[in-house]
Amino acid sequence: MQIDILSLFPSYFKGPFEASIIKRAIEKKIVDIRNIDIRKFSKDKHKKVDDRPYGGGPGMVMMAEPICSAIRDIKKDNSYVVYLTPQGKRFDSEKAKEFSKLKHLILLCGHYEGIDERVIKKEVQEEISIGDFVLTNGCVAAIVVIDATIRFLEGVLGNKESAFKDSYVEGIFEGPHYTRPKNFEGEKVPEVLRGGNQLKIDE
Repeated sequence: MQIDILSLFPSYFKGPFEASIIKRAIEKKIVDIRNIDIRKFSKDKHKKVDDRPYGGGPGMVMMAEPICSAIRDIKKDNSYVVYLTPQGKRFDSEKAKEFSKLKHLILLCGHYEGIDERVIKKEVQEEISIGDFVLTNGCVAAIVVIDATIRFLEGVLGNKESAFKDSYVEGIFEGPHYTRPKNFEGEKVPEVLRGGNQLKIDE
């Protein structure tokens, strides 16, 4: 699977993608993640990518031309373009599973007050939100989407069924977890978990 992230801050992703499951998935070549700087597609000599919005407002808006140019530069026949925005559809486990079946996912990270609406009309297939709150930019949301999505790719997790049995996937939360020692400061591991009866444990 190929994932391209379009943002103004490609270096933002350096840490999260160099650790844990995402790092291993990249090393195994299960997923190829590229960070693309939208500023490189600006035709302005100062690499300007934002401007004041028509109708007024307190903030700046990302311009249509550099974003569309960036998307079109990497877009293929099998590409799916997602804009990460508060007004998008709520991201969940089912959506992560859908995304994991794609060959090429393009994640567009908004900045400032958002992007020119014409980008959405011309190039975006879906708008996604990770929650009802405001972030500095869409980079955090992109990390969340990628982390949740690649868990469904074969070979990423040690047990291929793990992703499909996690909380949310089956519609319920997992029960409390315990490990050694059996008795910690007077709190004991429940007897049912130590009895060896898997049916009762599952129940």
